[in-house]
Amino acid sequence: MLNISTSQTLPQVPKLITPLPGKRASELINRDNAVTSPSYTRDYPLVVARGQGCMIEDVDGNVFLDMTAGIAVTATGHCHPQVVEAIQYQSTQLVHMSGTDFYYAPMVDLAEKLAEKAPFPTPVTGSRAKVFFTNSGAESTECAIKLARYYTGRSRLIAFLGAFHGRTYGAMSLTGSKRVQRQGFGPLVPGVTHIPYGTHAGLDDLEEKLFTSIVPPDEVAAIMVEPIQGEGGYLVPEDGFLERIRSICDRYGILMIVDEVQAGMGRTGKLFAIEHWGIMPDMITLAKGIASGLPLGAVLSRPELMTWPPGSHATTFGGNPIACAAGKVTLDLLEGGLMENATQRGEELLLGLTQLSQRFDRLSLPRGKGLMIGIDLLDREGNLDPVLRNYVLNEAFYRGLLLLGCGKAAIRFCPPLVISGEQIEVALKILAEILEEVVRR
Repeated sequence: MLNISTSQTLPQVPKLITPLPGKRASELINRDNAVTSPSYTRDYPLVVARGQGCMIEDVDGNVFLDMTAGIAVTATGHCHPQVVEAIQYQSTQLVHMSGTDFYYAPMVDLAEKLAEKAPFPTPVTGSRAKVFFTNSGAESTECAIKLARYYTGRSRLIAFLGAFHGRTYGAMSLTGSKRVQRQGFGPLVPGVTHIPYGTHAGLDDLEEKLFTSIVPPDEVAAIMVEPIQGEGGYLVPEDGFLERIRSICDRYGILMIVDEVQAGMGRTGKLFAIEHWGIMPDMITLAKGIASGLPLGAVLSRPELMTWPPGSHATTFGGNPIACAAGKVTLDLLEGGLMENATQRGEELLLGLTQLSQRFDRLSLPRGKGLMIGIDLLDREGNLDPVLRNYVLNEAFYRGLLLLGCGKAAIRFCPPLVISGEQIEVALKILAEILEEVVRR
């Protein structure tokens, strides 16, 4: 039994009291290794006991500043009291009744709020969007693929190199991030073509070469794109890139599906990242930050697209009443100030990282929007350096800072949206200390 108080407030800066990993952490890691899948990826030996806001406490009482948010999931911070209260109340009323077979208020409440906020055209009558609830981002991708093929009657799909849409078979077929995510699992879903992300040159090739040779555009159901590429490196596309995808889709009758699983739910300072470009897609996939840590995802579509009949697509747990209750409070908190905080703290983080890149030539210029910011580690010749990136990730952990990698040699900064300016300064200070040691070596 762990002797950890659940009521004690955690420090708001790192506090390490044992060597890492501590005794209890080492014991649990050994137990985990004996019984869990080796396919899991653990960058460093963190064994979490509890979290508050932007802080994580491990089983030995060490406290860390979390710049990962459980991979961009805990948008409102760990265990936000209003989210916890909503979960506790709903769990005393209704834990589960499948929303694909029955009705309950939490699911309708959240669907109405999401439909109202969807960046689709405002209809003369009726709803702005239709919503299908899922358990995860991968399941949202699967739903979007099926709906696009059903609505258009077409089979082909366009995705991007570096993209990550999940690890189930349809989602994996669209994913173009890392070889290990696809290797040994073929054959994959046919009809998917990958092109370079974020560049007009890639779109030139699509229209001038692929559409005229091996990918007839009138057979393409959808183009699926991340407004800011996540797993691929926190990459922001070239100006006009997303607008041009919209234009291509309009010209050839193709649906534009925007994957907002990581970039959405306020992370970039807007509810949906695509809003930064003023573009209206045809479908949006959501998950991660939608319910502050509970398993929930969603597909939003223009209402005229969801014409499939009852039984054609369903889910047992998607739209679970407890998860939807958490999602409704999450949306309220995002609109109640957390998106504004993401913008302000993101500007501070971007400025601080820019200053570090000017001070250390092993660091690229940062990129991103709001609290979705990436920066690359470089070798002495200015090339991407994944070995140095991994070293920095591990060194940060042993100094009380939790970071994650992405792309070939990038570090992603995706903290809870409740992060303070002081905590941004702490993270930058720890990163600077590590880079100073790298330079001295």
